[in-house]
Amino acid sequence: MIRDAALPGGLVAALRPLGPDVGFRRAWQALGERPFLANPFYEAGYAHAAAPAYGAGVHLLLVADRVPEAPGARLLALWPFRRVRARWGLPLPVLAGWMHDHGVLGVPLLDADEPARALAALLAAPRALAFSPRLLMPYLPTEGAFADLLAAERAASGARQARVWAHARALLDLDGLGYEARGAALAPLSARRRRKLRAAAEALEADGEALRLDTADEPAALAAALEDFIALEAAGWKGRSGTAIACRPPEAAFLRAMTAALGAEGRLRIDRLRRGERTLAAAILPRTGADLWFLKIAHDEGQARHSPGVQLVHRLSRDWLADPAVLRVDSCAAPDTELAEMFWAGRRRLAHHLLEAPDGDPLFPLAAALERTRARIAEARVRMRAARHAGRD
Repeated sequence: MIRDAALPGGLVAALRPLGPDVGFRRAWQALGERPFLANPFYEAGYAHAAAPAYGAGVHLLLVADRVPEAPGARLLALWPFRRVRARWGLPLPVLAGWMHDHGVLGVPLLDADEPARALAALLAAPRALAFSPRLLMPYLPTEGAFADLLAAERAASGARQARVWAHARALLDLDGLGYEARGAALAPLSARRRRKLRAAAEALEADGEALRLDTADEPAALAAALEDFIALEAAGWKGRSGTAIACRPPEAAFLRAMTAALGAEGRLRIDRLRRGERTLAAAILPRTGADLWFLKIAHDEGQARHSPGVQLVHRLSRDWLADPAVLRVDSCAAPDTELAEMFWAGRRRLAHHLLEAPDGDPLFPLAAALERTRARIAEARVRMRAARHAGRD
């Protein structure tokens, strides 16, 4: 589906399908290189790699200074979404931001020079294109620059919003910290935890070979490290249960395409904890500027009792403290994930936001009430599962 509509201030709202042959790829890349807030999952290379596996029905909502395919077009905003025509059997259509297993931040790409203008135009675009006046943006920060920008836009337009499923995930936040202060970004470890870490490292080195970190960041090395990662995961319980990447051809194709795309741009690293030529743990981390995103981790289950994944995260964390090129590392993990929270004291606070387009929506209160009810039910189910697991321990 392709639509265009005029917006105030000489801007153009555009609807385009997510596909491999978009005529504004260069403008999309330029927006992703200098966004108001980085979101690797909505950048061109990552999105196109994910599209075959996860992009069915996804469209792009664009704001530009002219039709996006026109020579010299400048994109001010881009947001991938799906049209949901009903919610819980009711005719309450909503535009829902694109999320998938490997995309866990819903911030639209906004022009860094004019973010307020870009956001206001993006939220006005659905009505101009004759779409639903309700936008569901998942995984938006509730603190920081984007949260402040969204609050200012809501106040200026008078449009309503509803926040649901507020939560936090582990974040290593080194921004603005001097060398000595960086150490405080790591969660304090008890003496018992430190002893266990040392004992586990010694056990992993019991055959006389020292552990070492291996970082792949060049295209050929990345391709080989990814295949090593896939094989490592497949050798464990995920392989036996059929849920490993190797058992899911679309997911494997996505990771290979993403590795090639981001690797060619120098924006991906795969870190491995190795003993000789044996990989004990591995992690895949896209990069946006000074930010890293802890996308996936796998470990050698033959060494599970010595926690090689914990050793990898611990050693990487210590290295990042001494690396001024790293300001933040987002765990991309679910709330209360022990591995990341064990070491990282910071938290990225997020929520799903239902946003009303400017000029009002008489059904917004009903839609907001339903979203809140759904979130409460989902949270109750999570608590019940956690209680059942605790009862079995």
